[in-house]
Amino acid sequence: AVVDVAIQDYVADVASELTYQNKSPISTEVLFLFPLCPQMSIYSFQACSEDVKVQAMLQDEAQQLHEATGSWENLEYLQDQSTYPGEVFACFLGTLSPGRELVVTLRYVQELSREPDGAARFGLPPTLHPYTKLYGTACALPSTMFLPAAWNCLSSQLPYSLLLTASLQSPRGVANVQASCSLTPLIYTAQDCSTAQVSLAGPPGQHDLELLVYFGDPSAVSAVVEKGNPEAPPGSLLGDPMVLVTLAPSIPEAVPGQRQSGEFIFLLDTTFLEHVQVPLQSRDQPAHCVFPQDSLLFLLKSLPLGCYFNIYCYEAASVGIYPKSVEYTQDNLTEAMWCIPSTSSSLGDTNLLETLRSVYSTPRPRGHARQLFIFMTGLPPDKEAIAAEVCRHRNSHRCFSFCFSEDSAALATALARETGGEATYISSDNSMTAVVLQCLKRALKPAAEVVSLSWTLPRGLEIEVLGGTPQSLFQGQHSLLYAQIHGQAQDMTVAKGVMTLQCSLDGQDVTHRIEFPLCSQGDGRLAGHRLAARSLLQRLLPEATSGSGDEPRHRAVEISLASGIICPFTSYVGIRTSQRVTWYQGPLALLAPRKSHVPCQIIELHGSCKDSSCYPVTIWVPPGWLRAVRESWHALCRLTCGIAALPNRGACSKAYVLCSPIFGPWSTEAFAECQKLVALQSEDGSWALSSGLASVLEVDEAEIKRKMPGEVMEPSIWATVLAVTWLHRPDKGYQDYCELLEAKAVTWLCSRAASQLDKCLEAANNLLGSSAKPNIFRL
Repeated sequence: AVVDVAIQDYVADVASELTYQNKSPISTEVLFLFPLCPQMSIYSFQACSEDVKVQAMLQDEAQQLHEATGSWENLEYLQDQSTYPGEVFACFLGTLSPGRELVVTLRYVQELSREPDGAARFGLPPTLHPYTKLYGTACALPSTMFLPAAWNCLSSQLPYSLLLTASLQSPRGVANVQASCSLTPLIYTAQDCSTAQVSLAGPPGQHDLELLVYFGDPSAVSAVVEKGNPEAPPGSLLGDPMVLVTLAPSIPEAVPGQRQSGEFIFLLDTTFLEHVQVPLQSRDQPAHCVFPQDSLLFLLKSLPLGCYFNIYCYEAASVGIYPKSVEYTQDNLTEAMWCIPSTSSSLGDTNLLETLRSVYSTPRPRGHARQLFIFMTGLPPDKEAIAAEVCRHRNSHRCFSFCFSEDSAALATALARETGGEATYISSDNSMTAVVLQCLKRALKPAAEVVSLSWTLPRGLEIEVLGGTPQSLFQGQHSLLYAQIHGQAQDMTVAKGVMTLQCSLDGQDVTHRIEFPLCSQGDGRLAGHRLAARSLLQRLLPEATSGSGDEPRHRAVEISLASGIICPFTSYVGIRTSQRVTWYQGPLALLAPRKSHVPCQIIELHGSCKDSSCYPVTIWVPPGWLRAVRESWHALCRLTCGIAALPNRGACSKAYVLCSPIFGPWSTEAFAECQKLVALQSEDGSWALSSGLASVLEVDEAEIKRKMPGEVMEPSIWATVLAVTWLHRPDKGYQDYCELLEAKAVTWLCSRAASQLDKCLEAANNLLGSSAKPNIFRL
């Protein structure tokens, strides 16, 4: 394999040439598979042998092209046999004779992830570095996939070679490159260190191949202009220059437990309420009585002071407990708990779509980043409309989605991915609370608010930001924007532009002013333009699929065909031609008959949900194998359908119960003890000295009052110290569940009785028989 990678900040363009040799004594049918990461898009593919060339082309009318390619049942076996979920590019390349070679050329673009230290992470897909499938683990492939005997998984040498070269560029300067393999020294190709090159030195090794590219300023705002395609018409998407904007302002860490801005909206369905709800007690009881339990109780109690919140129990009405989000206070929290429906009430059909529309129609409090926690039990019937609605508002909020069934996992992932959030599959009741609280901890990272961009350009030029500007930027994340320059300036070689980013950090207005040359840069590979097309397609698709007119669809098709980035209205077709004759370049309808078409398409594989990484693989199969597998597969399908049609005679249903790999099982008794203590905590983090607290601590209330140190002026200080000390018992595992709650309590204590804490802790240890250290009060 020969791989050439071009990395511009957090954008990568990869050009690869893969040469396969059939060293077996028999002919081999070849199926090429290339699974795609969510941030990755293919824009060019072709395969050549001595006699035949297969080239993937995008064309309009996807459904008609599916019919033209035919024989898509050949791919049915992949739907359940693959261990690689998500989109996969698949192409049948015919039969390769013994001793012959096949050369595959594949190009794709990708948005790179950003490490906490600001580095851009690039990982080479295993199709281009296939040690994971051809060495060591090749024998572990599913029984339906075969590799030639010449590729022995017990061989002491890798059965392939890899040449890798990376070109690096950033206006912030390229500072360093780290890799999981040996690299040549970094060579700078510009005096200001804005461009550099590095190559693979020696064998790639038997492990994942990753590059970490460090820039001069890891937390910065930058803009660089990529030149357009000179062959494209001026004013078109690929014809005009594109500004690649990186927004990663420095955001200070938040102190756990302190006041914090943010708007947290919880969307709950019936099954989630069944997990967290118990019958309500009378309103005459104290404000700290137990209402919702388990996940919801811990979630609401862990919110910080200073934020806003609301709860939607989505049903036919699709209204929130409050008309709009309210400030997080004890009164509002208690009222919200009372308004949550009990499990005995009929919530009707779940209507997540209308609930989302209701949320989006309410204004968010200024200076508070909006974050949605969506809990889904099953797959809603209008999943496409839900995804489109979230995509339409993706710049205004972030989604943390939780699904309780495998069929809703894809939708939960899509909602999180579109908004920069996270998706979690809840596999057991015991792990639900811990998983939800871990997501809340990540959601509590501070953010830059009220983000706005303004531009100053020479006369004759104007700029268009494709996809809009996010309203919030969260710590540890970055935002890539694509802005296209339209028009003509007098002298672009010396002209400069100015981009101004304004935002609010912790209530303080911050301004970043970036000056950048308008002289177009880049190597002509148009990585930024293609990713801009991908971003623009994401914005157009909700309107194009809503049936509101043909114009959005025509625009989406135009962008897709021009950029090579597939969309739902275009389809890949593999065109097979002989290299000995001139290939006709006319319309698809005038090409040779159907025998020139080969199956070549983006398909959806439903593999293991546990493997969320991109693990492409090239599969070689013996002659006639696909036909045999297809016939066996259809026979199995007929048998399965026949069994399903039999009367149900006491058959048991399948249940999936998986414990979280991070949080082990927690005893019901310990969980109930902790619940009681959490239910008694006030919204500010303190506990009141009460009989309820004495019951949880298993100490007589009179004894608690008698052992209170004389220096303590408020009983609540003593009560809060006792509660925090109780949570630190060594034989209990409360920390993962109560970390946020405890942080609020410690903050409250330090603001009122910092000088008294050591004596209070000594008295608390004596009373409870514990041995907590003073560092429990150090945040």
